[in-house]
Amino acid sequence: MNSKKKSNSKLSRLWRISLQGLLIVAIIVGVNLWRTRDAVSGPAPPLVATTLDGAHFDMKEHLGKPLFVHFWAEWCPICTLEEDNIQSLSGDYEVITVAMMSGDDETVRAHMKERGLSFKVINDESGQIAAEWGVEAVPATFVIDAAGEIRFVEMGYSSRSGLILRHWLTEKFAVGS
Repeated sequence: MNSKKKSNSKLSRLWRISLQGLLIVAIIVGVNLWRTRDAVSGPAPPLVATTLDGAHFDMKEHLGKPLFVHFWAEWCPICTLEEDNIQSLSGDYEVITVAMMSGDDETVRAHMKERGLSFKVINDESGQIAAEWGVEAVPATFVIDAAGEIRFVEMGYSSRSGLILRHWLTEKFAVGS
């Protein structure tokens, strides 16, 4: 009988831990949904601009495989924590970044040089591009599928592995890709 009590106690404890885990996941998902409530969804807005290095960027030319569109700011401490993740991703995946209200081109170039960053950057000095995408806070990362549909939106810090997982899910399971 003592053995049965121990078994029930372990089962009860496992059940409580599982429920607590589900509650934590639900809270995280809920907070992310709230933070991304103003971000665009569905077809990605057009993104045509000149990058800091003078290259022409048109998102339509990068369709056919998933694309990360990452909004950041020079003045954002969370963006600074995340920049190594974005730098690393840019070596293996299609990534375009948008420096939101971070000053003129020279200011953003100096920041990139100082931090040793080489990912592609569009300078959104006025915040117009961010507004078109519904970005009110940075960092914000959109994962766009091969057809130009927004599949994931992340606001706040995102780990490299989390972004890679979202890329993989977009690549493998997006409709029409």
